[in-house]
Amino acid sequence: MSTDASTTAPPTPAAPTTLVASDLDRTLIYSAASLDLAMPDAEAPRLLCVEVYGHKPLSYMTETAAALLTEVAASTVFVPTTTRTREQYGRIHLPGPAPRYAICANGGHILVDGVFDPDWQRQVENRIAAECAPLTEIRAHLATTADPAWLLKERIAEDLFAYLVVERSLLPEEWVKELAAWARPRGWTVSLQGRKVYAVPAPLTKSAAMREVARRTGATRTFAAGDSLLDADLLLAADLGWRPGHGELADEGWRAPHVTALEERGGAAGEEILRRFLAAAAA
Repeated sequence: MSTDASTTAPPTPAAPTTLVASDLDRTLIYSAASLDLAMPDAEAPRLLCVEVYGHKPLSYMTETAAALLTEVAASTVFVPTTTRTREQYGRIHLPGPAPRYAICANGGHILVDGVFDPDWQRQVENRIAAECAPLTEIRAHLATTADPAWLLKERIAEDLFAYLVVERSLLPEEWVKELAAWARPRGWTVSLQGRKVYAVPAPLTKSAAMREVARRTGATRTFAAGDSLLDADLLLAADLGWRPGHGELADEGWRAPHVTALEERGGAAGEEILRRFLAAAAA
C-alpha cells in the first residue's frame, strides 16, 4: 500500500458543505450484545453484518440504519471517526460508497481514499512528544498497577496510545479513578469503554482531525455523534451533535447546549442518529 496522500489545499466543493463526523462502535455499528434488542423476537429488526473478525460476524447495523447511512453519505461529507486502529477499521464494510475520508486512532490518522496521510501523522506525533509523557512511562505504570485478577490483555494502538482489556465485573472503579488522576498531569486522559480501559495522550483528539478534514473539503458546518468520553471533544467541536441514551457520556449525564441527548439505546439509537443527521443537513 502506498504511504503518501496529498495535503495540498483542496478546491472548494460546490456541494455538499456539511461534514458528518461520526463515531462507529456503539454509535452507528453494534455487537450482538450491544444492539439492545429489547422487543419480542418476532418484532426484532433485520440486521446487516458490517464486520467479520476471526471468521465470525462481529458488528451489525439494522437494515433501516444501513439505508439511512447510504442517504447521509450521498448528501454530506460522511467521515467515519473512530478510536480503532487502521487495521481494525479496515474490517468494517459500511453500506454505500467507501468514504473519501476516515479518521482512525482517535485522530492520530487521517485516511484519504484508504491511504494514510504521513504529514498529519507527523504533526500529531510532534505535538504528543512536546506535551505528554512518553508512552513507555504510561505502559510501565499500567504494568505495575494492573491486577492480573482482572487484566486480560494489554495492547498498544498505532504506537500512539495504550489500552487494557479487562474483566469488567472484577475491575475496581477506584483503580480507574486513580489512574486518571495519575495520568492527567502527565498529559494523558483515561476512558473506560465496555471491557477496555484507554490511556490516550490529551492532544490526540478526534476534533483536531475533524477540523482538518473540514478544511480540506471546504465544509461550512459540522455534525458529530458519539457515545464515549473520547467523543466529548468531537461533539463539542461540531456545530451540532448527538449522543445515544447508552454509553459513557449517558452514564455521566454529559451534556452540551448544542448536543442532543437521545433517549434511544442500542441499534435504535443508531437509526435515530442517522435520521437526525439527515434532517439537520436538509434544514
